[in-house]
This record gives sequence, structure tokens and C-alpha cells, in this order.
Amino acid sequence: MPPLLISVAENKSCSVVSLTPEQRETLDSSELVSSVRKQRDGTWTVTVKQGVAGAVVLGRGAGAVELRIEPKLPIQRLLFLVGYARRGVDWRIDEVPVGAEPGLLPALAHVFGRMADRVLAKGVLRGYRSVEEPLPVVRGRIRVAEQVRRRFGVAPPVEVGYDDHTPDVAENRILLTAALRLLALRGIGEAARSLLRRVLIRLDGVTPLPPGSSPAWQPTRLNARYHSVLELARLVLDGESCELEDGTRVRVEGLVLTMWQVYEDFVTRAVADVLRRSGARCLLQDTRFHLDRARTLPLRPDLVAERRGPDGTVRPFGVLDAKYKQDTPREDLYQVLAYCTVLDLAEGHLVYAAGSDSRNAAGADTVRRVHHLNTPGGITVYQHALDLDRPPEEVLAQIRSIAARMLGGSR
Repeated sequence: MPPLLISVAENKSCSVVSLTPEQRETLDSSELVSSVRKQRDGTWTVTVKQGVAGAVVLGRGAGAVELRIEPKLPIQRLLFLVGYARRGVDWRIDEVPVGAEPGLLPALAHVFGRMADRVLAKGVLRGYRSVEEPLPVVRGRIRVAEQVRRRFGVAPPVEVGYDDHTPDVAENRILLTAALRLLALRGIGEAARSLLRRVLIRLDGVTPLPPGSSPAWQPTRLNARYHSVLELARLVLDGESCELEDGTRVRVEGLVLTMWQVYEDFVTRAVADVLRRSGARCLLQDTRFHLDRARTLPLRPDLVAERRGPDGTVRPFGVLDAKYKQDTPREDLYQVLAYCTVLDLAEGHLVYAAGSDSRNAAGADTVRRVHHLNTPGGITVYQHALDLDRPPEEVLAQIRSIAARMLGGSR
């Protein structure tokens, strides 16, 4: 029997007609589900945790449940944010035929399959790998010490070492493992599966990665055409686990995106890119500062911008925190107040995610409120609303507006 399918929008609840005791136990025990409640009419209301999206299979046997959490953002916008945040690569709508692959997981599989197939069609990357093994004939160099230790006075095989020109390099292993992972997931359309199977054929002779491993790769001139698809592959592999808002890290059978992390990474990288073009130095998740002199209360602003003054000293001139929500809790203002106090700044910036309901006639201007805090130094906190429903070019225009406000706010 296939798992019970439950589809729900990000940060929302959905109604389920019936649940077996085993299925309810599965949902109750999942870190991705915040509550399961039975209604008077006998139906069930399932509410998911905030800030996650994706598709997972929970439980086994009679209690198995397939949970699909669709993001609030359109798939095209989400891919743009994720791509920009991961080394600034560009994944756009032309990679996914409109309406062909609805849902996050099918669309992601289609994008990856098409990108990987295009890259590999131009030739599979090969590289040299050092190999040490016994062979019946001499290839490369004889490993004299090993030959004497293991096979002194014995006929072949001979212990040799050589450099093999092979497709079994880290870049191809990452692509192969991502393709295999996507093929193992439910809910992917036949068109995407066909593309993924073609990727497997092109990567014949490449070995998949062991579970849980992730070999490092470095962007070079030789693998330049692989860069975008490798970042997408790492996204697929990283989707095996997600971090909830309370810091809990959850491993899943499926693929999950941590939406607050996607948003935070995009905002900080995009703003930093603009500031650096003006000569600023930008530090993300900066851990140098503490709230107390004993250094027991660490601070970790999302972005600290610095520049060199006339006297040659490098000083902070801007601080920013990104929040994947639309309200303004007092705690956020207290947080930025602490940053400004410790960094000796007159202004700080909070950048909230917003939708079309928050648009105004100001175009790229993102400031929605200005908080003049009652402090001796007169600290001001700008509350920005980043409208993610707009086209990518307009989103980046809003980013430039935020950066311009930071550049003009140092004292």
C-alpha cells in the first residue's frame, strides 16, 4: 500500500479525511509537524512547522505518510533565490516548462535533469586520480617497498602506482549521487525521470558517493561549465536534512529546504555583492563581537559592513539582519539595538520577507517603518520589506536600495 499523501502549503494547515492510529503516531513523532488535531466532524487538521518546504516520506508500513510542503513562493522565484545564494548562479524559469512539473520536488528534479544533461552532452569531465593496486603487468611505477613486503620472490601481480585519467572525479560523483537520490524519491514525473536516467548513462564508470559524504570541489577554469549544476546537486544532497527555527536539525527521507536559511543567504549575499562594489568589506554571520565585557554573550549579526576611514582604520559602518517573516517582534528591534550599541552605529537594518500585499508606489524603495529608538545615541532602525513576488530584476533593484541606504547611513 502506498503511503498516505498529505499536501500542505508552507506555514499552513490542511484537513485530512481520516488517519489510522499508525499514521497519526507517525505525524505526531515527526519534527516537521507541529500539531495533529481531530475535529468534531471526524476529520483531522495537520499543521506543519514554520520555515520548511519539500517532500518527505515519514514512517514505515501501515503508518507511512508522504508529506509534501509547498513553498509560499512560486517555484521560479524560489530557484532564483536559492541559485543566487549559492555562489551567485542563475536558475531561471526557462529551465522548467511552465505547468510541466508542478510542485517543488518535481520542478527541482526537472531543472537538475535538464541542466545536468546539457552539461554532460558537451563532454564528461575527466581528471587524474592516483591509483595504487596489484596488476599482472607493470603500469606506471613499481611500488618497491610494497612489492618486497607483500610479494618478495613471487610472480605477478606487481604492486604499482599510476595516475589514471578517469571520469570518476568529485564533480561527476556529486552529479551522479544527486541524480540517484532524485530517482529514488516519489512524486517525480516521467519527463524528469527520463532526463535523470540519461544522466546516469552519461556518467557510466562513475561511482556514487558513500551515504553522508560530500567531497569538496573547487571552481576552476576546467570545470567552469559544471558550476551551476554542481550547486544544484549540492542543494539536492543537502536536502537530506534541515534545520528548524529552534535549531533542531532533522534528517529526512526526501528533500527539504530550510526557507529561512534560503532567504537569509540570499539577502546577505546580494546586499554584500552591492556593498563590495563600493569598496566595502562584508562579513556574514560575524562572531567577533560580544554584548558584555566578559565576552560571555556572543553576538552574530547576519551582515556587518566595514570600510577604511581617512586615518586608515577599518570600522563598521552598517549592520543588517534578515528575517523570513512579515511582522516586527520587539525582540528583533532589541537584537539590532544590541548590534548598533556594540558596533557604535547610528543605524541598523531589519529586512523582512514580504509579498504583493505590502507593495507601495515607492518602486524599489523597501523602507516600511523607521524606528527612532529612545537611546542616548539616538539609534535608528530601518524596517525593510523585500517583495519576493516581483521579477528577479526588481528584487535585485530592491536589494540595491537597501545597500544604498546602508552606504548613506554611517556616522
